[in-house]
Amino acid sequence: MIQGQEPTPGGVRVKAEAPLSAMFGYIGDLRTMTSGRGQFSMEFSHYAPCPKNVSDDVIAKAKEEALRAAK
Repeated sequence: MIQGQEPTPGGVRVKAEAPLSAMFGYIGDLRTMTSGRGQFSMEFSHYAPCPKNVSDDVIAKAKEEALRAAK
């Protein structure tokens, strides 16, 4: 979710919030989109509830692994 943009001498600074899981691999995408000039930094903002579809998937996989381990 984009929070705002600020002009800087070297370009534009975009401030946004994103789940950590969406940030894995982002540097490659950013460098591709900016011809290698883009940079990013991130800092923890807050915890948020996990979406139900994601938690259901994680729980199902954990149960499957537990069943396999019990055999």
